[in-house]
Amino acid sequence: MKLIAVLVIFQQTLITYPFGILLVIDIFTQQSLSPSHLKQVVVGSLNPVKIECIRQAFAEVFNGEAFEVIGRHAPSGVSDQPMSGPETLRGARNRARHVRRLWPEAHYWVGIEGGIDCRKGAMEAYAWIVIISDNLTGRARTATFQLPPAVAALVEKGMELGHADDAVFGRNNSKQHNGAVGLLTGDIIDRTAYYRHAAVLALIPFLHPGLYTLKADGQG
Repeated sequence: MKLIAVLVIFQQTLITYPFGILLVIDIFTQQSLSPSHLKQVVVGSLNPVKIECIRQAFAEVFNGEAFEVIGRHAPSGVSDQPMSGPETLRGARNRARHVRRLWPEAHYWVGIEGGIDCRKGAMEAYAWIVIISDNLTGRARTATFQLPPAVAALVEKGMELGHADDAVFGRNNSKQHNGAVGLLTGDIIDRTAYYRHAAVLALIPFLHPGLYTLKADGQG
């Protein structure tokens, strides 16, 4: 029994991120363990950019509290490239609801969905973020920016925005790195920062629960 205890201790490692968030990782399985003092946040995505922006947002909003932020696959239930605000919001909500059903023991569930609108001949990109808990829902939309005609033309032909960015800019899997906004701003604003501000805004109801209706997502 002593030998087993020693092995368990050595196969775990503590990873401390900026802002004081702690993750406990099993280095053999690469799966995070959730100590009882950590609040768990499940993001409906395996994209490291989306997971990181949520980690940063929770750290900023709830400074001093400890969270475990993990990503899990979650279908959006909408098209691969949503082309309207309502469809994009629905995709974010569906992702959050999906991980909530599968991981009900968590404290927060998050969905992020990127979308596109066409206005007066210009194609604009943005994203919706939905965060739910047992009794509150927060949501926010990122800022909007105009896409170049070359990218827009590929999206109009049915290509997902991330793939269109890669084709035009000669990149590979840019949506898991700096994204369209990073490519276009020269990384003045990368995709993590772009999402993070909206994630902070989506957490406003959780900062001021008395000012918001205590209603779980999907219940009315």
